Amino acid sequence: MKKVFLGLGTNLGDREKNLQGALDKIAEFIGIIFSRSSVYETEPWGFQSSDHFLNMVIGVETNLNPSGLLGRLLMIESLLGRLRDGKQYSSRIIDIDILLYGSQKVDIISLKIPHPRMHERKFVLVPLCEIAPDFVHPVFGKSMNELLKECKDEGSIKKL
Repeated sequence: MKKVFLGLGTNLGDREKNLQGALDKIAEFIGIIFSRSSVYETEPWGFQSSDHFLNMVIGVETNLNPSGLLGRLLMIESLLGRLRDGKQYSSRIIDIDILLYGSQKVDIISLKIPHPRMHERKFVLVPLCEIAPDFVHPVFGKSMNELLKECKDEGSIKKL
């Protein structure tokens, strides 16, 4: 079993229900959720919207390989009603990102692990530091706490 960390976000519809639906489907199709952060309300990152996000990070034990994990996560997003419109940043019912897959690095066209912009986003680092503050980033060689201290993201983040 591999320990992976996933970032969950939603800013459309019933946000709490969207997160719970994602947690339920992840437990059903991915593996055992062994850790979960608090939920945080955050401003949109990379685009303008009046709809704030709810974000959280979870740790999951899975026997899926990275590509299999991505396929299942895309299926879960679809089951929960996410329609991909081709825009990189936009409002969404649910977004589930693979942040870390153990200490493994993956760099293929369809998948980059660790998530290539996680170190730039407080909405990822704050909840990740809550559940895995000492986990070392496999590329930068720094703990999540160190990355958070260096993060220049000035977006608001409020623990609910």
